[in-house]
Amino acid sequence: MQTPEEKKAFVREKFSAISHKYDFLNSVLSMQIDRYWRWYTTRQLKEFPDGAVLDLCAGTLPLSLELTRQAPARQVVSIDFCEDMLRAGVRVLPDDKRRPRIMPVCGDGEKIPARSGSFWGITVAFGVRNLARTQDGLNEMHRVLKLGGKLLILEFSRPKNCIIKPLYSFYLNKVLPRIAGLISGDKEAYEYLASSIAGFYEPTELMTMMKKAGFAEVYCRPLTFGIVTVYVGVK
Repeated sequence: MQTPEEKKAFVREKFSAISHKYDFLNSVLSMQIDRYWRWYTTRQLKEFPDGAVLDLCAGTLPLSLELTRQAPARQVVSIDFCEDMLRAGVRVLPDDKRRPRIMPVCGDGEKIPARSGSFWGITVAFGVRNLARTQDGLNEMHRVLKLGGKLLILEFSRPKNCIIKPLYSFYLNKVLPRIAGLISGDKEAYEYLASSIAGFYEPTELMTMMKKAGFAEVYCRPLTFGIVTVYVGVK
């Protein structure tokens, strides 16, 4: 059983190792459905086109790019605790008007380097699952949101459909680690992906934790047969 600090070190090491292939593998392994997931998540912030938004656990910045694409006046602070992931994302940022509106910051999602009430929106794509202390992270997200601001969590979940469930489980546990391991050179990172999804909270549990952190109007919506779920909360 890993301690929280051991989990942080392990996750940082694994993401550093695959940072150079991360975006490519995400597109291939999700058959590019990940683009729709990010589009849908970002659309939920359409009432905040001008305010500052925090993209937490931003990784290689794909969601930050979508956040700035959908709202030309939006400023995005992109925080991730793995510097190699941020550097990989910065290297491929398009040289257009979105680039200066994305501010990458290396920081911890459980101790967000921002003042209270700084953001109108927070997005977290596939990052809550990697937090060592989930409740601490949710508490911090609530702290740095403005009153009336919105939190959006996009996270993997476990399909309930009796046909999809075994097919997805086989793909996630047997097929994906082998393909990703060959391409990235780190099979263990994608074995961790499968185990972290299997061990993650049920939607009702995560929503209870969001409410405990102070969020209201909490609900969730499964996408793509429940392979991922979008969670919404308002401060």
